[in-house]
Amino acid sequence: MIKWIENPRSLEDIQGENGKAVVLLFYGDFSSPAKRAVAELEQFSEDNKEINVYALDVVKVKGVHKKYGVNSVPTVIALQKGKVTQMIKGVQSAQYYGRIFAGVQSISHKPGAKTVTHRVVVYSTPTCPACNTAKAYFRRRGIRFRDVDVSRNQQAAESLVRRSGQQAVPQIDIDGNLIVGFDQTRIEKLISN
Repeated sequence: MIKWIENPRSLEDIQGENGKAVVLLFYGDFSSPAKRAVAELEQFSEDNKEINVYALDVVKVKGVHKKYGVNSVPTVIALQKGKVTQMIKGVQSAQYYGRIFAGVQSISHKPGAKTVTHRVVVYSTPTCPACNTAKAYFRRRGIRFRDVDVSRNQQAAESLVRRSGQQAVPQIDIDGNLIVGFDQTRIEKLISN
């Protein structure tokens, strides 16, 4: 079930909940797509009870959207420790939200377990389904990564083409090893080292 944020202070409180990630809908009663997004997120929330889903009405809770770079409704974001880890503009299906936000729940590590850190960079575009699948995969595995949107970063896009000879996305750099596309078998080999 979606919980509604009534004021900016409430939003600060939910972000402090043990570092757990949350999904947040920016809503406007004036927007038909936003109303559909509420219905889809209600279904998503039913299917993913371990993920906290919140919504705020931008007319009632003013100014918060600017802090997160939101400039239209509906927009759905995932927040982890106050930082946006994922953003979806427009309305999508509950199943789509499930695929994208599948990895936002907190990953718990066993005490005493060895932690291996890899440098992971995902080069992506906002409209690429395989890019979102790759990012959700890393989140589910609890692997930190940097997301570079090559549709907004021309220099990174040109550098990537020079390195791989391809314009395809996603391209994933794991510790200097470049993978073109979401090749899960190859990714797992690199992160298991």
